[in-house]
Amino acid sequence: MDSGQIIGIIVGVIVVLVIIAVAVMLNRKRKVEANRSRAGEMREQAKTDEIGAREREAKGARAEADAKQAEVEAERLREEAHGRQAEAQNVRSGAQEQLRKADELDPDVVTSERGDAESRDEVPRDGTSGEELRRDRGATNPVEGDTGTHRPEDDQPRGDRPRNL
Repeated sequence: MDSGQIIGIIVGVIVVLVIIAVAVMLNRKRKVEANRSRAGEMREQAKTDEIGAREREAKGARAEADAKQAEVEAERLREEAHGRQAEAQNVRSGAQEQLRKADELDPDVVTSERGDAESRDEVPRDGTSGEELRRDRGATNPVEGDTGTHRPEDDQPRGDRPRNL
């Protein structure tokens, strides 16, 4: 082998090595550029996700504020309901007192306490205790001179109502 051939082989090997080195450098450059591009996309996606997270946090805070507002409104309505119930109870008590006074004044109404001996074993039908029974005298006691029919069974005491005297 002569020196010209050896120089040709060495130059050929160097050219091949240069070509390989250039190819590797270009490949690395593409990879670095691709990584930069991918990192930029990832940063953009992270920013978008961060904005979405902030929006969700804001919506959550709004929902929590709405829930607290609803609780306050519910408490206000509860207080209003209790007030109206108390007012209704006062009106009811006043009406019952007025009815009791009217019964005391009315000569046609006979009243007796529920706690008397005749009705102690009974449970009041209307669910109240200690209230007075009211009956209209005209229902069982005919007015003097009245030609209405008199039934003897009405004179017998019954367990569900007091007997008029």
